[in-house]
Amino acid sequence: MSKPTANTALAEAVNAALATVIDPELRRPITELGMVESVSVDDAGRASLVVLLTISGCPLRDTITADATKALLAVPGVAAVDVELKVMTQEQRDALKELLRGAGGQRGIPFNEPGSLTRVYAVASGKGGVGKSSVTVNLACALAAQGLRVGIVDADVYGFSVPGLMGITQPPTRVDDMILPPVAYGVKVISIGMFVSGNQPVAWRGPMLHRALEQFLTDVYFGDLDALFLDLPPGTGDIAISVAQLLPKAEILVVTTPQAAAADVAERAGAIATQTGQKVAGVIENMSYLEMPDGGRMELFGSGGGQVLAERLTATVGAEVPLLGQIPLDIQLREGGDAGVPIVLGQSGTPAAAALSGIAGQLAAKPRGLAGMKLGLQPR
Repeated sequence: MSKPTANTALAEAVNAALATVIDPELRRPITELGMVESVSVDDAGRASLVVLLTISGCPLRDTITADATKALLAVPGVAAVDVELKVMTQEQRDALKELLRGAGGQRGIPFNEPGSLTRVYAVASGKGGVGKSSVTVNLACALAAQGLRVGIVDADVYGFSVPGLMGITQPPTRVDDMILPPVAYGVKVISIGMFVSGNQPVAWRGPMLHRALEQFLTDVYFGDLDALFLDLPPGTGDIAISVAQLLPKAEILVVTTPQAAAADVAERAGAIATQTGQKVAGVIENMSYLEMPDGGRMELFGSGGGQVLAERLTATVGAEVPLLGQIPLDIQLREGGDAGVPIVLGQSGTPAAAALSGIAGQLAAKPRGLAGMKLGLQPR
């Protein structure tokens, strides 16, 4: 609880200001999370604030200090701010976990709960090298830029690349058995790459892959999300099967290039839905063409593969599978990935960014059904 100051109006203003300070990992106000132990303002206008961190080595302690200081200095009557950082007791951490996870702090996959409104997209491809991870990252960032709450699970354990594409270098924060994912561009991200040193390879068999994915979905606290993207490894192996088991409501987004051979292979990645009972949300054609200086287009990998794939999958799964968009080749897309700045944010005016944003807009516009959900309404 916040300690009141002598001036009631000033106390209310100070508490209101602290309510605007968002924990950078949990993405909720520090006042709501029980992180404000006390706050007071003396007669000279010096505010003294005590903030409780979840762990002593909190990587974003400086961010919290800076944000709290800025918020308090904006309050009329506050001339200076002293921030003291302490660490939560085990009892306080247990209370936080219960607040976040619900009564009892029970672990489970929240996206499978009956009341979950999170749209889960498993981004798949038949083969590697079609730009699946870049598409995943840019779609997530484009949705976050629209104000949606978005998360990414980098499920490509052997070929993880999402942290690099988003410029993430900090490790996740552990609060006992709960993992707080790093946040970049408003997107919460978890990847096995955050748990290995350097460029160390991951050599695991199927059961270990399943367990890693399960832990990402149960132990990582994403909070309430509008959309969760899973960047799958190429093909229809262990991870694709595990996703179907752990997230049966996940919808499949199939990424391909225009080349006929690539579309043939990608068809298998989408057709797995007939065995798992999942829905195929659509096809995304990447590297569709190269725009020339004279305004023409060079189709380096042929044309039509994405549309053909969408038609084949429509026939295979027995439901309409749309071609959501065609993304042109763009040097700035590659440069943005190397720099950790997705093109939809760094070069939003380019044709590739426009195509990706257009696809993200279609995903955002999809209605989320309320059938079978408890609305909490009582008859009068």
